[in-house]
Amino acid sequence: MKKTLSIFLVLILMATMLIGCSTEKPADNAPADTTPADNTSTEGDNSSQEETGIVKMGLGHITSIAKSKDLDGETLPLGQVDTIITAVAFDKDGKVVKVTIDNAQTKVNFDKDLQVTSDLNAEYKTKVELGPEYGMIKASKIQKEWFEQIAELEKWMIGKTIDEIKAMKVKKVDDNHPSVPDVPELTSLVTISIEGYVAAVEEAFNNAIDVNPGAETLGLGHGVSIGKSKGYSIKDDKETLPLAQVDTVMVASAFDKDGKVVAALIDNAQTKVNFDKDGKVTTDKAGEFKTKVELGPEYGMIKASKIGKEWFEQSKALADWMTGKTVDEIKALKVKKVDDNHPSVPDVPELTSLVTMTVQDYIAAVAEAFANAK
Repeated sequence: MKKTLSIFLVLILMATMLIGCSTEKPADNAPADTTPADNTSTEGDNSSQEETGIVKMGLGHITSIAKSKDLDGETLPLGQVDTIITAVAFDKDGKVVKVTIDNAQTKVNFDKDLQVTSDLNAEYKTKVELGPEYGMIKASKIQKEWFEQIAELEKWMIGKTIDEIKAMKVKKVDDNHPSVPDVPELTSLVTISIEGYVAAVEEAFNNAIDVNPGAETLGLGHGVSIGKSKGYSIKDDKETLPLAQVDTVMVASAFDKDGKVVAALIDNAQTKVNFDKDGKVTTDKAGEFKTKVELGPEYGMIKASKIGKEWFEQSKALADWMTGKTVDEIKALKVKKVDDNHPSVPDVPELTSLVTMTVQDYIAAVAEAFANAK
């Protein structure tokens, strides 16, 4: 009887253990909806683009010489070139994601003998670079400098389409301020006239290029030179008339999280203000002044090009070469001196048949764009 009872208890214990084991879930039978650790980034290469929203990028610019002056009594000749520059990034709906606006107000002064008195080799700063040195705060009713006001205008543009930006209500304050913001968000922040800045942002939109996934920041770089300006002279019966020439290099560039160029646009506003032998401006002050890219084949570099390529074609080839590289890699480009006017021509197989112009200023502008990127 005791033996029978012992066998019965053992059978009950074994049955209990089997039931317990059948209710446990094996480790390899995890629920089907559990995401494996190595699939946490299955969104693909578009994740950064989705975060920033950048799908297009443009470079806009507007140039005027309207403030240039004739020699008139005590008024000395002046060649003044104002070039507005904008770098703008847009999302898939055409809304502004990032924007940087600047203004290169460059003056070439002459004396009564029509000789250039401005330093031909000096560094010429934009209004943003000048910062408080620009000195607008002295006349500002809202006690804000130019760089502070333009930053507020940039903030206001974020999230808006070009049509919404152009539809901003404005008012004329005086002849020098025909388009001052008249909306509650800006009346205490921006008192500068904004028509040129809006036009430049619109141009950036119209000229925008597609940006590959990965763009996280956008930068604007530039370089200004008056080195080719000339005073009046006569030598060997050859007369040279006064010339104020301002060359404004501009670059808009988008960068990824590793600081590599995702897209770049390069241009150069070579603006000339001509004077006659009496110091009168002969260039149309109300004229339209195009950049080298805008001039396209009209620029005419192909006539002297050994590779049969125009300036706009060469600048695009350089921008394409920069894509995928860091600023350090771009600055490490091997170059050669061809002559005094071409001290830094690319000397790498990828570019020798595509770019024969000197590139030092464009590389410097890309480096500045990276340093300023936001």
